[in-house]
Amino acid sequence: MFIEPNISGERRGSIEVICGSMFSGKTEELIRRLKRAKIANLRVEIFKPKIDVRYDVQNIVSHDENAIQSTPIDNSQTILLLHGEADVIGIDEAQFFDDQLPDVCDQLALRGHRVIVAGLDMDYTGKPFGQIPFLLSKADYITKLHAICVKCGNIANYSFRKKADTSQVLLGEKDLYEPRCRKCYYEIP
Repeated sequence: MFIEPNISGERRGSIEVICGSMFSGKTEELIRRLKRAKIANLRVEIFKPKIDVRYDVQNIVSHDENAIQSTPIDNSQTILLLHGEADVIGIDEAQFFDDQLPDVCDQLALRGHRVIVAGLDMDYTGKPFGQIPFLLSKADYITKLHAICVKCGNIANYSFRKKADTSQVLLGEKDLYEPRCRKCYYEIP
């Protein structure tokens, strides 16, 4: 990824979106970028939706059990109140946030913050999920990650739900979801 040099000395903000299916490594990549920012002695604040308690109530935890401390919040406006003097702001599971998240990210970037957002770009039905499509349109940088299809071994970009439940939000892991390629998603029950 190319970051343009800042010769004027002013802090330039940006929005980075990391998206893909479940098990594609989105949270792992978010954690990697945030840890690198900390190594560079940048001030980092990290947020996640309060409803995501799958691995930990407070920390962001990847499927590989890599973790970083975060602040669970109920709505995206809270980020504006709690970001403090952070240079870099991380947001995980962005698809679960309210419709104000794209505007919040815009405000932060305009104030000079580097905002890194991770989330599912599609729900289990293959439709755009939450605020991710809007964030993708505002993003300065986009990283689309892929998992491996559990049926055929090809690149997967769909999150197949194994349970007959029609609610859009159903928190779960490998017990409820598996990554699939396009062909296996549509052809194999």
